[in-house]
Amino acid sequence: MQFFSAFLFLTFLFPFVSSLKIGSSLQWIEHTPQPYAIANFYKGQSAASLVSGGVANLGSDTSFDLAANAETQGLKQYANHKNIRLIYVICEVPYRLVARKSARIATLADLKGKKIGTILGTSANVFVQRMLASAGVQEGQYTVVSGDVCMKTPCGDKTLPNMLKSGQIDAFGIWEPAVELGARALGEQNAILFQNISTYREVYSLYSTTEKLNDPQKRKDVVAFVRALNQTRDVYTRTPGENGVYEFVAKKVGMDVDIVKAVWGDHLWNGVWGDDLIDLLVSEDQYLAKADKRPGASRAELERFLDKSVIEEL
Repeated sequence: MQFFSAFLFLTFLFPFVSSLKIGSSLQWIEHTPQPYAIANFYKGQSAASLVSGGVANLGSDTSFDLAANAETQGLKQYANHKNIRLIYVICEVPYRLVARKSARIATLADLKGKKIGTILGTSANVFVQRMLASAGVQEGQYTVVSGDVCMKTPCGDKTLPNMLKSGQIDAFGIWEPAVELGARALGEQNAILFQNISTYREVYSLYSTTEKLNDPQKRKDVVAFVRALNQTRDVYTRTPGENGVYEFVAKKVGMDVDIVKAVWGDHLWNGVWGDDLIDLLVSEDQYLAKADKRPGASRAELERFLDKSVIEEL
């Protein structure tokens, strides 16, 4: 009884402070505005904790308040969890595809019949399909080969840059810095790069759920975190060199600083999204639905998936 009374007394003096729990893949460049925002700008009522995870956690674990992933994973989860909402665009990335000129590749159309590396079921897989389709090369007209990413040289045997250099594949498409490392491994004379933001861009986004957004106390922390991301966006966009951002990112994801600088221009730190995003999501969900053997979401459903209320509240 004395222990219980003491516990109540301590609880009164030091009330329990809940955490704003955020799930994110912690190894990619795109995630780094989140730890930067927490360290430098976040001023919510609750402490913010960034843990390994993603948007799938929002559908399976109510302890998660926010999550970050590419739009591909967001759409996959929304198919079965219609309470998930995309509330902020952290970064948009027009992926690149690198190929070997020595494999007689000068245009995207030349990839017909070639071996192309990527990671199945990811945004990179969608990117490869979209890029080749834009040149009239359809799935089944090339061979998809799975490989691993590489963040820093030397790249291992099963990584895409090493597979490209050794001739196991003719090209690959993935997020950075693997493409930059692949191009450098081939050398300027042998590497050819393809990129088209109008054909595909990764939309790396922040997600929450209707339950969390409708909770007044939790919503205050969500808004505070998005405000901190906006402040981070300004630093990432305007003064990354003056604020140690390149070094911060390199340390967080295990890259060399010069490689961070080399690929920085391929990352667009946006925050808001344009009117064209809904068209991209509708088209992409149709492709994913076919691949996942499920019904596609309607345009009206995907319009509900996009929630600007937090951005507007700022």
